[in-house]
Amino acid sequence: MPTLHVIILNYNRGDLLRTCLASLQHAAQAHPRHPYRMWVIDNASTDDSVAIIEREFPEIDLIKSPVNGGFAHGNNLVLRRLMTTPSLLAIDDYVMLLNNDTEITPDALELLIHFMETNPTVGAVGPKVLLPDGSLDLACRRSFPTPEVAFYRMSGLAKLFPHSRRFARYNLSFLPVDQQSDVDALVGAALLLRANVLREIGLLDEAFFMYGEDLDWCYRIKAYGWRIVYEPRAVVHHHKRATSARHAALTIHAFYDAMRIFHRKHYARDTLAPLNWLIEYGIMAKEAWALLRNRLHTPLWQRVG
Repeated sequence: MPTLHVIILNYNRGDLLRTCLASLQHAAQAHPRHPYRMWVIDNASTDDSVAIIEREFPEIDLIKSPVNGGFAHGNNLVLRRLMTTPSLLAIDDYVMLLNNDTEITPDALELLIHFMETNPTVGAVGPKVLLPDGSLDLACRRSFPTPEVAFYRMSGLAKLFPHSRRFARYNLSFLPVDQQSDVDALVGAALLLRANVLREIGLLDEAFFMYGEDLDWCYRIKAYGWRIVYEPRAVVHHHKRATSARHAALTIHAFYDAMRIFHRKHYARDTLAPLNWLIEYGIMAKEAWALLRNRLHTPLWQRVG
């Protein structure tokens, strides 16, 4: 029977991690058909995260990273071990990236695995990811940010015309939330792929510190000819940015840096130089505006502290 390897990266959120792991345990007990192996990488946390895992979840495979090298670096500590140890990862196994600030519904993972078993051309699948207010986390089903798609998003046209198949292509907001769909990309907060796909596409790109690495992974999955599907029957709840909100300025830098890296890696070579300059300028301007808004909305005591 295939094993599902669930990989969770944690940094200073032992409280959220506890809830996430408890939801995984509940799912494993409710649907024992497939064995789960849970991995946690702790990215040099200074809170009680490690103590919580060792005390309350001794069955978890825990890796303690001495540094916080970012999302890709941390997850790669497990992915690399799986790929280089044949006894750990069978060809028909599955690998899932899951954020520490998520809670899965009891049948979510079983639904995703069943979907993969019955759709052999699908390389990766993602669930419907809901935010605390019940709305859809728009990042869970996306198109690739080509220069055209990125322009519609950064210019505000996507927000002005959320039901337009042309302008709203990035977040696919014109599609019904409960419609199963082939998409370009899923979100790294909840992404399941086949072990043999992992062996084809390789590790996450560590040039991305946080954000963008999931887009890049999906780009490579599709380049190998695999389909990527959004499966809304499976539901995951996401307390989005619960960790990154504590370091808003660093998060903003990482977000816009990921945009630059992705464009330069996949599109800049085939884009006219004046358009590349415009894209780079647009990213820089959006980043500056985001940093200014963050500073204006941050209380003085937080800025000083």
